[in-house]
Amino acid sequence: MTATDTVARAAATAGLPQPYAELGLTAEEYARIADTLGRRPTGAELALYSVMWSEHCSYKSSKVHLRQFAAKAPPSGALLAGIGHNAGVVDIGQGYAVTFKIESHNHPSYVEPHQGAATGVGGIVRDILAMGARPVAVMDALRFGPASAPDTARVLPGVVSGISFYGNCLGLPNIGGELDFDPSYAGNPLVNALCVGVMRHGDLQVASASGPGNKVILFGSATGPDGVGGASVLASATFGDGAAGAASASGAGDAAKRPSVQVGDPFLEKLLVECCLELFAGGLVTGIQDLGAAGVACATTELAAAGTGGMLVRLDAVPLRDATLGPPEILMSESQERMMAVVEPGHVDEFLAVCAKWDVRAAVIGEVTDTGRLVMTWHGETVVDIPPASAADGPVYDRPLARPASQDALAAGDPAALPRPAGGAGLRADLLALLGSPGLADKSWVTGQYDRYVRGDTVLAMPEDGGLLRVDEATGLGIALATDGNGRYCRLDPYLGTQLALSEAYRNVAATGARPLAVTNCLNFGSPEDPAVMWQFAEAVRGLADGCAVLGVPVTGGNVSFYNQTGTAAIHPTPVIGVLGVHDDVRRRVGIGFPAAVDGTHESPAGILLLGRTEPEFGGSAWAHVRHGHLGGRPPAPGLEAERRLAALLAEAAADGLLAAAHDLSDGGLAVALAESCLRGGVGCTVALPGDPFTWLFSESAGRAVVAVRPGAEAAFGRLAAAHGVPRAAIGAVGGDSLTVTGCFTIPLAELAAVHARTLPALFG
Repeated sequence: MTATDTVARAAATAGLPQPYAELGLTAEEYARIADTLGRRPTGAELALYSVMWSEHCSYKSSKVHLRQFAAKAPPSGALLAGIGHNAGVVDIGQGYAVTFKIESHNHPSYVEPHQGAATGVGGIVRDILAMGARPVAVMDALRFGPASAPDTARVLPGVVSGISFYGNCLGLPNIGGELDFDPSYAGNPLVNALCVGVMRHGDLQVASASGPGNKVILFGSATGPDGVGGASVLASATFGDGAAGAASASGAGDAAKRPSVQVGDPFLEKLLVECCLELFAGGLVTGIQDLGAAGVACATTELAAAGTGGMLVRLDAVPLRDATLGPPEILMSESQERMMAVVEPGHVDEFLAVCAKWDVRAAVIGEVTDTGRLVMTWHGETVVDIPPASAADGPVYDRPLARPASQDALAAGDPAALPRPAGGAGLRADLLALLGSPGLADKSWVTGQYDRYVRGDTVLAMPEDGGLLRVDEATGLGIALATDGNGRYCRLDPYLGTQLALSEAYRNVAATGARPLAVTNCLNFGSPEDPAVMWQFAEAVRGLADGCAVLGVPVTGGNVSFYNQTGTAAIHPTPVIGVLGVHDDVRRRVGIGFPAAVDGTHESPAGILLLGRTEPEFGGSAWAHVRHGHLGGRPPAPGLEAERRLAALLAEAAADGLLAAAHDLSDGGLAVALAESCLRGGVGCTVALPGDPFTWLFSESAGRAVVAVRPGAEAAFGRLAAAHGVPRAAIGAVGGDSLTVTGCFTIPLAELAAVHARTLPALFG
């Protein structure tokens, strides 16, 4: 039996080789650890530093850029907790606060789609729980390789089933998200999960271990070998070129480096949620941290570093599912459904009694100290003795970045040179092709597997522009959420593309009648060791920080996911932006569906107006992508001030009851938006376009929405639009059973519906 690698033994065996490279550490990082400790690290310390200094946990390549979010943050009286916390918290009025965050579980979802996606949901739910809130809804933003590819058929159904399984078992509605396909995501799907929670202001919890003598309690699932090393190896490494069925990490020893994906138990998580909320309500917790990436290593390190700086932990007191686990494996395990709390000694018995009531396993594993050291023992022998901040803060790299030469060739590929449809028949064919393409087709095959209405507070859900939840039944106070990202736009220009993603999510929230309030983000990129990728990342962060400053919505937190690439082929840069808004009264919400009847009468059809300016902008457009497989030119120009004016108009018009429907224009332009509004409402429309039909139908100019104005409200809406400085054009009216563009084409709703609905079931069953 191998002797325990204690601190005393490490001090006496300075020259003993350590497997730091196998754990993802560089020689320079290992030397820095040894210098910090004044000796070589023990096996447990090496494991702890390796996961804490991984890209996934330390943000070592992104910190220098992410600081812009705080430096450029617009003034906000709503922000209660921001960057640096488990999740951002904002005040929504009436004594309520909301916490929300989005994170990635990309690589695990490729290796084992069902469990990878399921545990991604579980992890983000615990982040929200750790802030003191009750989780109330989830969303997901998904991207896969070509829809017809065999590997997509392997990965996508498993991801969807994992999200459905975990969220449905928890009783959380899934109120929206995204689904798209592109060859750049082949072998590197993006599975980004968002959770939102609601609390009262006084419920806010902190992640710190303060108060010497307070006890450290680990509760929830027992610790097993699942996910050992996941943060440092799986999420912080690229996939090899030969990955086909199951992925392999790049570099030497691929098979040995592939960690097991965590296995989730949503029923235990449901008990954990209720247990935590009762503990919070009883005032039994002084500090709380969920266990996600890096498990016990991360929770103890971050709690200690954020508190008085000292903690003593007995690793042999950690409840185990596998008795063979030693200190390194216990520290690195990413077993799910676990939390760590700091509890005053006088409350320990009551704390444990609440856990027993909910059948949640709990164990006192240590205590807070004032030594300034994180000390861990194993059967009485010291195996970890470090300053916790040295692991929690980690290294900071300002990596080389360089604009790739390929950007010039992309910019030169102007889509204006692409063949355009001639006449009405061609326009009709192009609209049907877009509407039936995998990225724009009806998503019911996916969303039908999710429970969207459990808990009874869902007001709007997919396929609406944004998810909308009621927070207070008496007043109608609610929150709206939307996520958006466009890898094609960001590939053409990551700065502008990120602002377009922000703009679309902001606009989607406003389309429901809500006022955008705050932002979260999940930044999905290739390897940070590639200067071209780092240029994309830096530009995206700069674009988001600048865009949030103009729109007046602060970034509250988020996630960076690097190493999304196979070999040297990186995914499109894909920042996914989540925006949260406040709806003063969800009874005045606005959906995307054109109304078959307004106020119970068919006598006065609702008029259709197009808001915003339309320019011939097709770079990165769905039309160029679907009809020509083309990517080139410049993306549409963001108009952030115009977005702000449009959002204010939509929110005020909704509050005044002027709108029967509103739908933002994005992928596929006006043509797809009209088709979606007709299908959602079950009624047709007739429109006449004031200019070149192709441009008006398929341009993707930003800052636009199509609205159906209630009969009799036309003059009031016109005055409001003028007051907000939003251009408007009356283009038609709701009615009939076809989508008709005067002088161009007519498509019966039945044909639209058949084309829109058949694609995903035909691909995935």
